[in-house]
Amino acid sequence: MTTSPLKLREIYGQQGFLSALPVLTDAELKEARDAFSELEARFGKEYTQYSLHNVHLRYPWVMELTRHPQILRVLTAILGPDVILLDSRFICKYPAISPDGTSGKDGLPYVAWHQDMRYWGIAGGPVLSVWLALDDSMKENGALQVIPGTQCAGMLPHRQAIRPGNMLTVNQEIPDELVQASEAVLCPLLAGQMSIHDGLLVHASDTNASTKRRCGFVIRYVPTCAYPVEDPDRPRNFSQQPGLW
Repeated sequence: MTTSPLKLREIYGQQGFLSALPVLTDAELKEARDAFSELEARFGKEYTQYSLHNVHLRYPWVMELTRHPQILRVLTAILGPDVILLDSRFICKYPAISPDGTSGKDGLPYVAWHQDMRYWGIAGGPVLSVWLALDDSMKENGALQVIPGTQCAGMLPHRQAIRPGNMLTVNQEIPDELVQASEAVLCPLLAGQMSIHDGLLVHASDTNASTKRRCGFVIRYVPTCAYPVEDPDRPRNFSQQPGLW
């Protein structure tokens, strides 16, 4: 990655995201995938789909991913040198089509249009989300979609999602009439690459309609000027989770 920190910050500030940034070497990717396979075998796919939350506190190999030099290089270019690891989660969409060709059940997992900041009781600074691909993430298996520049619009209203299968914990979505879906940009990633996006950027992802798993590691960071607040309109309340600060 040869783009200067100044240019990274400029592009990110304009569009609210960066994509297809290289992070893991082939050896690092294999190590991470093998380690994740052990978690998958231990906990089962239903659990590993969305419930491996903040496991960087338990597994050193996961913590090392959050500290990867390539991630930190980009992160500090955007947020500055002083940052806090806020949260992490593995997100897996398993194939809708099994090897024998049969289709999965209705209500396949997807992620509705939303803004990350809607879910964090954070003030005083931005939230930056990293999406690190452990598998190739393409259109057919439900890659991230973003609407460039929407981070400049501020917080949009959210409501309870109408369509079944929404992976967001509180099952919310931005109403369709407020989403310029025609302006959405797909962010395909090869395994080992990452995308990053601003906490106010409107984004979503479709169901996995392929025969291939789509697994990624989501990491969220804030600058040290950020602080937790109690906000009845935001489901997460970090003032009651001092272990993360």
